Parts: sequence; C-alpha cells; structure tokens
Amino acid sequence: MANTSIKLDDKYNLAESNVLLNGTQALVRLMLGQKYRDYKSGLNTAGFVTGYRGSPLGAVDFQMKRAAKELEASKIQFKEALNEDLATTALWGAQQAELRGEGLHDGVFGLWYGKGPGVDRSGDAMRHANMAGTSMHGGVLMAMGDDHSGESSTVLHQSDLALIDAGMPILSPAGVQEILDYGHYGFALSRFSGLWVGLKTMKDTIEVTSVVDGDPFRLEFKEPNTVLNVEALI
Repeated sequence: MANTSIKLDDKYNLAESNVLLNGTQALVRLMLGQKYRDYKSGLNTAGFVTGYRGSPLGAVDFQMKRAAKELEASKIQFKEALNEDLATTALWGAQQAELRGEGLHDGVFGLWYGKGPGVDRSGDAMRHANMAGTSMHGGVLMAMGDDHSGESSTVLHQSDLALIDAGMPILSPAGVQEILDYGHYGFALSRFSGLWVGLKTMKDTIEVTSVVDGDPFRLEFKEPNTVLNVEALI
C-alpha cells in the first residue's frame, strides 16, 4: 500500500500533491506553483506580492515571510506596502517591466492583497492599472478580503461591485482547493485578457484548513488564438 501520509512540511513542496493548507498558505503555494508552471513552459518569469494586511487577510505577510526561503528560490519577491494604493501602483509598474525589451524576465506575475476598505480607497489606482493592461507572461490577481457581516470591520463590505465598476472579472473560490485552482486560472485569464482579475476571499475560505490537491498542473488551460494583452496591442 502506498504511503499517503501528509506532513506539515509538505505545504510548499511542489513534488507533493496531497497537502494540508489553510487559505492564506494556499496563496503562497499558488505563487510557487505559478512560477513552476511557467518554468515548465520555458518561461523565465518572476513573481511579486504586495498589499496591506487586514482581516480576513491579516496573516498574508506572516505566511509570506515564513516562506521567504522558498519564495526567494523561485524569484518571487514579497514587499509589504505602506497602503493599498502604493501596492496597486507597484504592481502596475511591474506589468511594464519588459515592455521596452530591457527587463530581466519574460514577465512578472503579481498578487495584490487587501481588505475591502483597501479596495475602496484604491479605486482610482485600480481603474488606471487595469486600463493600462497586463503583460503577456505577467498577470495580476487581486485577493480582496471581504467581511460581509462586519465581524472584524468597522463597516460591512463587499468588493465585487468596485471591481465590476473598474472592469475587472472576479473569481469567487468556495474553499482552499479553489483558491489554488481559480488562482492559476486567474493568472491565465489575466495574461490572455490584459485585465487584472479579482480573487474574492472571506473568512469562510481563507481562515479554514483543508487537505487539497496541490499539483500545479491539476488544471490545464486552452487559450484562444486571439491575444488581448498589452504587448499584443503595441
């Protein structure tokens, strides 16, 4: 009988498929998995994670720092932002890193994280960054932490309408497994469409722990021949 034991140290080991993760740790593994998917596709990409913490995404910085060794080995940089606006504009700039042919990488895939009120305050930066587009081998996910019932917030908030108004598609995972699955789909969607993509998180999905299939190639995507990202339009 095969040994199917699951260890805590497996969570960022991409050679292991069955792993025990909470939702925040899934965001870390998502970034590592995306880098590995790109590597296997012959791409020399880098990753960039930035944002401003707040429940239910209050532990993103903690988990990213704990995984610093794994992230650095995969050329994924984590930088806490002073606020959500600066995080947005930093990721906006990262999507233009190779437009003049001077970049060190084929593209930079990015993850923004922030609480619902952070989405509110960053509306102008979000809209302009989304209109500026994404790079062919980059892409941006916006992990928005929503608190519909106001359990740990001064006001109730639901970020869907803000992203819809900015012209961003939204993915709403129902659990830890779908944070991984929808995350990889979101990067593929962002690269193809040239749009930033929202990844909705709530305490019901980000603060739970599950055994999931962490295989980075669990899903494969077929892209249409039409290309919409910013490099194709220059």
